[in-house]
Amino acid sequence: MARRHAGPLTREASQTARNPLLCRQGRNGGAIQVTGLYVFIALAAAVIVVGVVLYNRLVSKDQMARNGWADIDVQLKRRADLIPSLVTTVKGYAAHEQALFTEVVERRNAAMEAGDDPGARGETESALSRPVARILAVAEDYPDLKASENFLELQRELADTESKIEMARRFYNGAVRELNTMVASFPSSLLAGLFGFGERRYFEIETADRLLPEVQL
Repeated sequence: MARRHAGPLTREASQTARNPLLCRQGRNGGAIQVTGLYVFIALAAAVIVVGVVLYNRLVSKDQMARNGWADIDVQLKRRADLIPSLVTTVKGYAAHEQALFTEVVERRNAAMEAGDDPGARGETESALSRPVARILAVAEDYPDLKASENFLELQRELADTESKIEMARRFYNGAVRELNTMVASFPSSLLAGLFGFGERRYFEIETADRLLPEVQL
């Protein structure tokens, strides 16, 4: 039976057949390329995961600051609603303090128009607290006013509202501190700039009870 002869080898196949080292090098080169691809995919996945985590944290901190500011706004509006009743009640006993009552009304209007900038709002609300504190001081000179159930109820509501303002202020400022730290820190600062997260201003206020520590509100 005739023996079939193999066809002539190509040049590359002939070289590989003569030198097995070339064959091993080819296989190793392919393995290195595959390994490099896996490393790249793993690094890209890690970057994406870290980016998603940091983005979600930025969203969470920003939302906490927004919620804190909303709570402050609610309590400041509540205080503004109480002030006209306080003025009316005190005016019934101390009508000659008209200049003080007018100042309170003007300061209240300015505070209501201050908008949502924490710095400007804090300044106007503190400016309102000063004449309100003086109204409470005026009440000390009128025993009948101090004994008035209506006045005492307004005092209690004002004290409770200002206490809530202080609690909301602390929560908001804490949230702002955490947000601002992330916005200023690498690598979260990159995402903050990319997605429009900015630093927020702190809110500071002098409440009437702080200005009148000797008056038991």
